[in-house]
Amino acid sequence: MIKIKNFIIENQKYSTALIRVGLALVLLWFGIDEIANPKNWFGFIPSWLTTSLTFDIENIIILNGILEIIVGVLLLIGFYTRIVAFIAALHLLFITIIVGYNEIGVRDFGLTLMAVSLIFSGAGVLSLDNKKDKNG
Repeated sequence: MIKIKNFIIENQKYSTALIRVGLALVLLWFGIDEIANPKNWFGFIPSWLTTSLTFDIENIIILNGILEIIVGVLLLIGFYTRIVAFIAALHLLFITIIVGYNEIGVRDFGLTLMAVSLIFSGAGVLSLDNKKDKNG
C-alpha cells in the first residue's frame, strides 16, 4: 500500500496533463466526426434552434467540428491552455444549455467542469506552455 501511495504522490504532477489530454481527445473525436459525418449530428440540434437559424444546419455542424478540432489540438499540445480552456468551457456550457438535462447534457456539464479546472490550473507538465515558461 505504501508503494502505491508513493507512486501516486510522485506522479501527481501529471494529473493536470491527464485532464487536458483527456478533454482534448474527446473534443477531437467529436470534431472529426462532425466534419466527416455532419448528417449524423442533425438529431442533436434542438428543433427550436433549427427553426430560428437562417444558416444551413450542416454548415453549422461542420463549423462546430472545426472549432472543436482547433481547441482539441491546442489543448493536446498545451498551447495557451488557459485561454483555450476558457473557450472550451464556454462552448461546452452553451452545448449543455442547448441540450438540456439528459445524459448528453450531464456528460457535457462534466466536460465543461474539466475545461474550467484547466482555466485555474493551466497546462501542467508535458505542455508547450510549460516549456515556454521555462525558456521565457
